[in-house]
Amino acid sequence: MKPRMTTVLTRGTVVIDVDACKGCDLCIDACPPRVLEMTVHDVNTRGYRYPRLVAGCTGCQACAQICPDFCFQVYKYEQPLELPMVELLVEAPFPEDGS
Repeated sequence: MKPRMTTVLTRGTVVIDVDACKGCDLCIDACPPRVLEMTVHDVNTRGYRYPRLVAGCTGCQACAQICPDFCFQVYKYEQPLELPMVELLVEAPFPEDGS
C-alpha cells in the first residue's frame, strides 16, 4: 500500500463524548457522508467501542439526532474547510498482464 495525500472538503465537525457511548453503531449507519467509523480495538472506560470522525463531515446532525446517549455535539462551519487526508492505495499483487 502506498500513501497518497489528498484533500477533502469539510463543512462541519463533531465532538464525541467517548465515555458516554455504548457502541450501538446507530450513528455509523445514520451518517450520510459516511465519515464516522467505529473503533475496532480501542474501547472507552466502560469497555465499549466508540465512533471516530474522519474528514468530510457536513454538519448534518444525523448522528446527534439518532444517538440514544446524546454523545454528539455538532458544529457547522460558516466557510467549508479543505483538510489534508491520507489515502492508502492498494497495489495489485501481480502485474496486469497476468505474468
